[in-house]
Amino acid sequence: MTFCEQIWIPFIKVFATFMGVVMSLGYYPQAYKIYKNKSSKDVSIFAFLIFSLGTLTWFLYGLTIGDVPIIIGFILGVIGSFLVLIFAIMFKKNR
Repeated sequence: MTFCEQIWIPFIKVFATFMGVVMSLGYYPQAYKIYKNKSSKDVSIFAFLIFSLGTLTWFLYGLTIGDVPIIIGFILGVIGSFLVLIFAIMFKKNR
C-alpha cells in the first residue's frame, strides 16, 4: 500500500461515517415536526416508505459485510426514517 493510500483510505472511512451520520440526522427534524403538530400534512408516506426500506437495506448490507461506516451511518437513518413513517401514518387523519 502506498503512502497516499495509507492516508487516503482511513480519511475516507472517517469522512463517510461522519457524512452517513449527518445525512441520517436529516430525518429527525421531520419526525419532530410531525409529532409536534400532530399532523403529517404535506408528507409523502410513500416516499418515506421507500426511504425506510432503503436505509434498512443499507444497514443490513453493512452488517452482512461488517462495514462499520455503513452500519453507523445507517442505523440512525433506519430509526429516523421509520420514526417519520410511523408518525406520518399515526397522524395521517390530521392531514
